[in-house]
Amino acid sequence: MWRKRFCGKSSPPSGRSAAKTYEIRCWTQATPLQGQKHYCTMKLNHAKERWSMELNYTQNGDYLLPDLVQPVSMSIGKYGLLRKTFLKTERKGTYAHLMLSEQLHQHLAEIDRTAREQIEQTLAQLLMQHPAPDKATDPLGWTGHLNNLKQQAEELILTELVYR
Repeated sequence: MWRKRFCGKSSPPSGRSAAKTYEIRCWTQATPLQGQKHYCTMKLNHAKERWSMELNYTQNGDYLLPDLVQPVSMSIGKYGLLRKTFLKTERKGTYAHLMLSEQLHQHLAEIDRTAREQIEQTLAQLLMQHPAPDKATDPLGWTGHLNNLKQQAEELILTELVYR
């Protein structure tokens, strides 16, 4: 059950252009488990720059706290961190652009995921071209061979994907 509790709006006197307007709406929602919850929405419009902002607030005691949503975190592994270091040191403009547009974390997660997939595919192709020795008869030779193939695949992907 939503009930409008208060609504306030500010606008300039008649005859003047609207430079800034704001609107505040508050309401109460009755929930069966938590009783009543108070919500407020503030909408700010700025005509000169043509931007608007809308924030939702929840009343907690005497305070209105903004309802902030934390973005879904994506894991960044070895290749994402290598890409971040490369961008920071060698491609400062790209790093600043990605960071300011809030796409850096998503970019690094995508690079990391793509690099891992390509290394797995390249490793499978290299194993088909150069089969490993028998693990039971020559365990050190098998380990060395697989490490060598993994290094080759990683070097290929690092130059093509991470350090470009």
